[in-house]
Amino acid sequence: MRGCGTVYKRCGCRNAKTGHQLGRACSKLGKRSHGSWYIALPHIPTMDDPRTRIRRGSYPTRAAAQQALDHLTPVRVDTRALPLTVTQWLLHWYARAEEHLRPSTADAYRRHIETYLTSMLGREILPELTQQRVQASFDALIRQRHRAGNPISPTTLRRIQATLRSALTWAVRDGLLDKNPALHLRLPRSLRPRPVIWTKDRVEHWRTTGERPTIAVWTVQQTASFLQGVREHRLYALFHLYSLFGLRKGEAIALCWDDIDFSAGTLSIHRQLRHNARNLLEVGPPKTAAGARTIYLDAGSTKILRAHRAQQRQEQSLAGQEWSETGFLFTSSNGSVVPPAYVTRTLKKMIRENDLPPIRLHDLRHGAVSLAIAAGLDFKTISVRVGHRSTVTTVDTYMSILPELARTGSEAVARLLLDGANEISRTIRHQPKRAKRRTHSEPSGQESAHSRSSG
Repeated sequence: MRGCGTVYKRCGCRNAKTGHQLGRACSKLGKRSHGSWYIALPHIPTMDDPRTRIRRGSYPTRAAAQQALDHLTPVRVDTRALPLTVTQWLLHWYARAEEHLRPSTADAYRRHIETYLTSMLGREILPELTQQRVQASFDALIRQRHRAGNPISPTTLRRIQATLRSALTWAVRDGLLDKNPALHLRLPRSLRPRPVIWTKDRVEHWRTTGERPTIAVWTVQQTASFLQGVREHRLYALFHLYSLFGLRKGEAIALCWDDIDFSAGTLSIHRQLRHNARNLLEVGPPKTAAGARTIYLDAGSTKILRAHRAQQRQEQSLAGQEWSETGFLFTSSNGSVVPPAYVTRTLKKMIRENDLPPIRLHDLRHGAVSLAIAAGLDFKTISVRVGHRSTVTTVDTYMSILPELARTGSEAVARLLLDGANEISRTIRHQPKRAKRRTHSEPSGQESAHSRSSG
């Protein structure tokens, strides 16, 4: 296929079992009257014409096919055509895929293309890209960042690979590649950080050194202290929902009053607030299909939300004409939507004012799962409550065992073993005692009787 083209014969016969065409595998192709002749021309793919070869067919004889090939070769094979490079394909793919992606995903793909992939593989010819070449480029990136004293994390490498893999999958579908060379790369293993508890020792270490865990979760007492300390804040109800029900940041901010059924005590989650590609706030669907869910509120949470509604009505009365009616549950003092960045800044300020160890806003979600586990909820209920796809996510990713729960579990296991040992001891004590074996010096019963009879 890399020369001046080929001539071949094929037919339309099909396999009786599979229904697939036999093509050049048909045993009857040796007959002169069976099948037709075809030609195939090599072709350098470009953005305007991504094909790697051109086919023509249904010629009656081999001579006719060869004549057609000789006629088309100088016309169809344009050696001056610019080959399709990886950079050209990535830009072409991104323009097609962007409208189907979430804004955050599209932004990540764009940054990966501009920051890494263009410099790593941009000049490579797409149809000639191999797994060995892709692997070598990732190895070079790792070495380069390591020598510069700014090593790249395994997680970032995996995300860059995911972007390239997605782009090359489209190339395979478009017939530009036979297989995806970014599928099976040898990259450093990424260890997902697990939530840890702000125990007394960790808090003291943080206060002394300033070092903090990547993901940290408050204890029950710390969470209660936080909620008590921010009780007078106008957005107290928002942080109450974060802490108890583990809502995602965008889910809680996007709540509307129509989403609450006070009579049934339920809260419906079916949207989230997010930034689009132009960095403007917009309302969209939840992160996943499982994110659309109904949460059952406790009596205390219902009371807090009722008080928040009364507070918002009072703010609306004070704002008068300046109030912007949006229908959102949590708003600014003039009724406009609360920006996500403001919620994050407010949480940091509250933590400092209450002298608590630092956590991220998303860590309240981890903490809510831990509280639910400590309260004895089963994992299926917790999974639905926080909007996970399955209980595997809940157990593997978000499970933070509180010290109290771990201590209770240890005591329960030890008590179970101790109860088993005590049961064995009681069984042994109540068994009938076996007769002691007599020594050889003691006469047996039969021997004593014989002695008495003989006497």
